[in-house]
Parts: sequence; structure tokens; C-alpha cells
Amino acid sequence: MNTPAKAPLIREQIIARAAELGIAGERLHFFDEDTLAGGSDGRPRGDAGGLADYTDLTDVALRSVREPAEGLFIAESSKIIRRAHAAGMTARSFLTSPKWLFDLADLIAASDAPIHIGTDAAVESLTGFHLHRGALAAMHRPSLPLVTDLVAEARRVVVIEDVVDHTNVGAIFRSAAAFGVDAVLVTPRCADPLYRRAIRVSMGTVFQVPWTRIDPWPGGVETLRKLGFHVAALALDEDSVSIQEFAAAAPERTAVVFGTEGDGLARGTIAASDSTVMIPMSGGVDSLNVAAASAVTCFALQGA
Repeated sequence: MNTPAKAPLIREQIIARAAELGIAGERLHFFDEDTLAGGSDGRPRGDAGGLADYTDLTDVALRSVREPAEGLFIAESSKIIRRAHAAGMTARSFLTSPKWLFDLADLIAASDAPIHIGTDAAVESLTGFHLHRGALAAMHRPSLPLVTDLVAEARRVVVIEDVVDHTNVGAIFRSAAAFGVDAVLVTPRCADPLYRRAIRVSMGTVFQVPWTRIDPWPGGVETLRKLGFHVAALALDEDSVSIQEFAAAAPERTAVVFGTEGDGLARGTIAASDSTVMIPMSGGVDSLNVAAASAVTCFALQGA
């Protein structure tokens, strides 16, 4: 027997329930498709607390520029928002529909950030996609540490060179977290680890593994060497050693560099590195996706 669907909460019920949970009514900002028609300045009307933070979330090129410039990133889903909060990130606002609001009630009650509550149609119109993972939060982007500070106590470091696919960046962070990597460095042209898709694919481990950008690159190879790291380039080269052989006698401090999805590492990076390492393969396969290669490599170095 099918259970009848619960009627959606009306505004007055949401406000009353929020008050019971310690969420002040003045923090709740309701919107619908009419609200999104915009005012004379082209911004959504009723934009208290930054509703515009959530516009055009599917436009990768726009958001990749806008979010760092405006000092924010978007956390998608209740689970990711909780992981960001646990890592010390601060919300500048929340966005949800009525049916998902109270999934985050404890976290929202402990914050003073505005809460935008929209109809399903309005949320989809605003963001560009159907929100089915609970909620979104616009978070304050943390300041990145200096390379020297980040790796001061590190033994195993991953460097991501010019990987532009956010899915791959997120997957590399997930492998780094799973296999005990101490820090991740990303080069200037690498995709943003705090882009929404990268965060989601990483399962929030971008908040767990310390990271920063290393610039300039490949000049940063020498910086790492001066900091006491052996820099190993993952590449198919004539003098490459297998990952098994390298891991068996890995230096005390090692930084492994992974290259782009198509062309791999730049020749200048390989030339500047202390050694080149390869993953032996069979079956006529000559390469792995960079995310898969990072998982194999990080696992091999885990106990080294």
C-alpha cells in the first residue's frame, strides 16, 4: 500500500518549526520564480544575504573565475556542507527547498548566515540544475597557505600539474586522503579544487587534505628540492623506474608529480625532476587515467 505524500510545509509552518529549533525568523528568506524575475539592476529581487551567489552554477567557465575572485565556493549536499563545517569553513548563506531545510537544522542554528528557501522550480531556475542532494551553501573561501608552511612537516606530497578536469582533481584528492598523503600542491593552470564538482567527487576530502597552489611552475620543483623533497615525475620515460621499485626505497620526503589528462607531464617538469616513475601495465595498455594513476601511486607509497 502506497503511503500518501506529505503536503509541503507552508511558510508559516516553516517559520514556526525553525523558531522551535533556534533559527531566527529574520534569517529566513523565501523566494519563488517571480522573485527571480529581477530588479532594475538585473539581480534577483529580495537578494538578502547573497542569493546571487547561486546563479549560473552550471557555467563552469564563469564560476571558475567568479568564485575565487569573490572569495567563495559552493558546497553541494548536506553531507558535503557538514564536512566543510567540520573542517572549519564558514557559511555565508544557505540555499534549500522547504523539504530539505531541517536536514541541516543543527548546523544552521549554530550559524548566523542567511537561509534562502525556494520552491523546487525556483531553485532549479536559479542554479541551473535540479537540487536533489539536500542543500547548497555558499562558503567563505579560505586563504591559501604558503608552500613552505604547508609542507613543513610533510613526508608525502602530491603535485597536480595542469589537470583541468574537475572530476580528476576531485578523484586525486580522494586518493590522497585515502592513502595518507600529507599535502597536495596544484600548479597555476590546474582546475580549482574548491569547484563544486571537484568537491563532490572528492567526497569532501578537499577539506581534509591540506593544499595550496605552487607558483611558478615548473620552477617550483627547485623550491621543493630546497625544502628537502625528492621530486618524482610520473611519466613513461626511457629511464623510468617502476612504482614498486621506487616505493621499495623511497626517499624520506617525496613529492610525486601527476600531469594532464592528455599529454602527461611537460618535458620541462620531467627534466627538472629527480627521477621518473612509471606504473607497469599489461594487455597493451600504455597509460591510465590520471585519477587512477594517482590512486595506484599513492597506495604504493603508503607504507614506504
